Amino acid sequence: MRESREFFIPDDGIQIHLKLNFPQNPSGEKMPLMILVHGFTGDMEETHIRAVQRTANEEGFAVLRAEMYGHGKSGGAFGDHTLMKWISNILTVIDYARTLDFVSDLYLCGHSQGGLLTMLAGAMERDRLKAILPLSPASMIPEIARHGEILGVPFDPDHIPAEVEAGKGLTLRENYIRVAQLIDVDLAIARYKGPVLIVHGTGDESVPFHYSEEVAAKYANAKLVPIPGDTHCYDLHLDQVTEAVRSFLREIR
Repeated sequence: MRESREFFIPDDGIQIHLKLNFPQNPSGEKMPLMILVHGFTGDMEETHIRAVQRTANEEGFAVLRAEMYGHGKSGGAFGDHTLMKWISNILTVIDYARTLDFVSDLYLCGHSQGGLLTMLAGAMERDRLKAILPLSPASMIPEIARHGEILGVPFDPDHIPAEVEAGKGLTLRENYIRVAQLIDVDLAIARYKGPVLIVHGTGDESVPFHYSEEVAAKYANAKLVPIPGDTHCYDLHLDQVTEAVRSFLREIR
């Protein structure tokens, strides 16, 4: 049995923190690999991230958890992170995963802003990813940034403030908004034709459920699993989330 590993890889002047977990009883020498990414203020050790990791491991997948710029143990300051920096990070992680000799297929899964990242990277790496799994994807970030709102804080979209409060005592710098305003989510959706699983709590107050309904309708091959009454991080019915992931992985593997 392969041993789990914790390590770092470089990307554009920072170190990306990674953890690689293997299934206990792999069916062969090669196995599918899921790359798993946290959300806006999250990290790889959050309860819902670990639950998805364990579920994929139980289904015979290796799982590579990655922390993006300014989060967890990865380099960079939270206030300096942008979706562009996250895109650079995830493309580097995918490139690394492609060098692993035990990998048969690549899957990408992310929560919240990591879900949006999954959608964007899915379009960019559409020929390399067998499936994508955006969980509670914050697909509306570019749209609301263009209209002058982020994290419930209004601003003039044509005169962006130098800093915006991000909650939890954190502050975002203006480049986060400037980058977000130019991201085209619909183009990303149109370019990915593979299987998509979207899981979203209907009681999500951070990213309202209707955004995922709209996204799912636009994808060529998407399945939307609503989690009735649940929150953004699945505080009530995490078991339903993991069962949705399990069922999807079994269907398409």
